[in-house]
Amino acid sequence: MKGRERKITQIVILIGILLLGGYAVGTTLFSSDDEKPKIGGKPPAFENVADIEGNLHSLGDYIGRPVIINFWGTFCPPCVAEMPAIERQYQQYKDHGLVVLAINLSEDDITVRDFLKRFDLNYTILRDKNRLIERQYGLRSYPTTFFIGRDGRIQDIFVGGMSDEDIEQRVRKLLEA
Repeated sequence: MKGRERKITQIVILIGILLLGGYAVGTTLFSSDDEKPKIGGKPPAFENVADIEGNLHSLGDYIGRPVIINFWGTFCPPCVAEMPAIERQYQQYKDHGLVVLAINLSEDDITVRDFLKRFDLNYTILRDKNRLIERQYGLRSYPTTFFIGRDGRIQDIFVGGMSDEDIEQRVRKLLEA
């Protein structure tokens, strides 16, 4: 009888694992996009996120200013390629109030600092150490860039690497609004 009880226990455990796994897969595949930021909506707020120097930033610090939020990583070739283009646009439009918040995706300090030594970037580099902001924004690929108008609403979302022209076109719209 012991062998039969053991077999029943194993079957019950297997069924439980299959149900739990099915639930996990189902919620991932069929999750609603309703919570994710959309064009015309407000971006998820974030507070007290440290920059590379340890200074804290909140999205609310930039109310009334056009903001670019760029999610990037050193492991991402399109991210690396577009950062100098973002810097050029930032230099061109910073006197018009443009803010760039480049949010690194949980990489360690040494990796980020070594990367930044290769470039002369003057915009704010934030550290999303636990990928909380990444999850709030519902990212699925990198780079992903959000363009937020002075009214605090998302004007555009660009997934993938951008050229100077891509960025400038969107920045001009931010400044016109």
